[in-house]
Amino acid sequence: MWPSLLAAAATVWLILLVGAPYLPGYAAAVLYAVGSFVCHQIPERSFHLAGFQLPVCARCLGLYAGVSIGAAGRLWLSARTGPLGRAVATTQNARRLAVLAALPTLLTWLLEVAGLWAPSNLTRALAALPLGGVVGLVVAGALATVHYGECVPPQPIAPNPPPPSI
Repeated sequence: MWPSLLAAAATVWLILLVGAPYLPGYAAAVLYAVGSFVCHQIPERSFHLAGFQLPVCARCLGLYAGVSIGAAGRLWLSARTGPLGRAVATTQNARRLAVLAALPTLLTWLLEVAGLWAPSNLTRALAALPLGGVVGLVVAGALATVHYGECVPPQPIAPNPPPPSI
C-alpha cells in the first residue's frame, strides 16, 4: 500500500509542477511558494511553459520525475521475483546504486560550480533522473517493508478489577 501511495503522490506532485503555469492564480501561487522552500528557482536554470517559469529548477524537476519513475518501478519490481528485484532489495546494493546514480548530477554540478561547463536545462534534468529514480526505488522499497501491525505484538487487555466491597 505505502509504495503505491508514494508512486501516486510523486506523480501528482510532478504533474502539478509541470501544470503550474496553467493553474488558477491561487493554486499556482501555492505551488510556487512550496517550490521556493525546496529550490532556488533561478529563472535561467528553470524550464518555462506558456511563458511562465516552473516552480522548481530543471535539476529539481529531473529529481522529482526520477522519484516518480523509481517508485513506479519499485511497484513493477515487487511483482517480479527475478534477480534484479532481489538485487535492488539489499541494502549494500541500494547504496552502490545510489552512489552510481548520483554521479551524473554530481559531475554536472561540479563542472558548473567550477565554471568549466554551463549545462543546458535539459542536461541538468536528465542528469538528475537516475538519482531521483534510485531515491524513489529505495524509499518505495523501504515503505514496502513497513508492517505496523507486526512490529509490536498486541498486548492483552487486562480486565478491570472488581470494585472494593464496602
